[in-house]
Amino acid sequence: MTSTAQAPTPGAGTAHPDHLGHVIFIAAAAAMGGFLFGYDSSVINGAVEAIRDRYDIGSAALAQVIAIALIGCAIGAATAGRIADRIGRIRCMQIAAVLFTVSAIGSALPFALWDLALWRIIGGFAIGMASVIGPAYIAEVAPPAYRGRLGSFQQAAIVVGIAVSQLVNWGLLNAAGGDQRGKLMGLEAWQVMLGVMVVPAVLYGLLSFAIPESPRFLISVGRRDRAREILAEVEGKGTDLDARVAEIETAMKREHKSSFKDLLGGGFFFKPIVWIGIGLSVFQQFVGINVAFYYSSTLWQSVGVDPTDSFFYSFTTSIINIIGTVIAMIFVDRIGRKPLALIGSAGMVIGLALEAWAFSFHLVDGKLPATQGWVALIAAHVFVLFFALSWGVVVWVFLGEMFPNRIRAAALGVAACAQWIANWAITASFPSLADWNLSGTYVIYTIFAALSIPFVLKFVKETKGKALEEMG
Repeated sequence: MTSTAQAPTPGAGTAHPDHLGHVIFIAAAAAMGGFLFGYDSSVINGAVEAIRDRYDIGSAALAQVIAIALIGCAIGAATAGRIADRIGRIRCMQIAAVLFTVSAIGSALPFALWDLALWRIIGGFAIGMASVIGPAYIAEVAPPAYRGRLGSFQQAAIVVGIAVSQLVNWGLLNAAGGDQRGKLMGLEAWQVMLGVMVVPAVLYGLLSFAIPESPRFLISVGRRDRAREILAEVEGKGTDLDARVAEIETAMKREHKSSFKDLLGGGFFFKPIVWIGIGLSVFQQFVGINVAFYYSSTLWQSVGVDPTDSFFYSFTTSIINIIGTVIAMIFVDRIGRKPLALIGSAGMVIGLALEAWAFSFHLVDGKLPATQGWVALIAAHVFVLFFALSWGVVVWVFLGEMFPNRIRAAALGVAACAQWIANWAITASFPSLADWNLSGTYVIYTIFAALSIPFVLKFVKETKGKALEEMG
């Protein structure tokens, strides 16, 4: 399930839709899946300590409940493309919306730990679907002249979803008197935090009924007249619609369905370019970025920060994440992917090393000394800023551009799978590592951030300004 890659019909690249606002609405509605992706990924941050307390579980079991959603993510991402090719992009969005809704209700009303984990897997499956369907749909519907800008809606929606979830969690915690297990609407506060996702999930489902199906899918199932109508709607009446339909049909016939077998070769099972893609995905996760979004409240409380303040710091971190993402979107095409990745790596090394230093001090009356506490807080924000303005965006740009056309889809699938696995490894290991040695844990993340610099310098080639046909 990919957008057309060949040269556009004359005039298509510069054609402007008659109603740009409507096209923006279509892209924004599809990007609601990204908002839910960010919201669901981060909302668990507000429930970690309450789940530990309510079910009286240790760090290892807690980590599995938090990380198990990532198993669902991997399955959802792996199957979404085929589902969308069979039943359509819109139906796929509607399935994801239903799964998000069911997951939110189930997570808010669990009978036991096992069914909480089950609802987390279902929500993860929806996240995986949304992570694939949103960008693909926007790329297929957006007018060529606006494709890049509209495509950035997905990443923007993800970071906004993270920020909103942290703000909502903070507001609910205050309403519950600063106690994650305090009563709200007859439930414990953490249950309400997880249940609130019903609202954006239902909105996503409703919006999916207000946007058109992808012209590419319609052409694939023989509905050429309806595809022409939608192309006229999103690309403008000045577009040669017959030529656009023919262009899409030709591109679909020429596409090579890449398979896992195409990735094999070289001295170590995969082709070298595939290993580079896997390396980018693994480094992106092994710097510990998702600790900042899954466990930040727990982290700050472990070093003596008041629960309400810890939730507020989680929110400010997510705002920094938005700022960094905007910076990346501005500069990724100006200074290039590789320089941005190197700048980000250097900044992450500084932020993580300072956190490791601050956490190495003994707690005094259950708190870090004042100086170390402020250093840890500022360094955490520095780390997230440099990640967001570099690796958070650049890796996905690289993965979309760096592979040869013949293997792009399959290689991207393997790299994305590696990313989910690395995400799971960090998420599942952090509570136990933090119990072992919090400072040592951040030393490990610092080492991976430092190793990413020679990796990029030696193995990663700049893709800025190159046609996809030049990759290989």
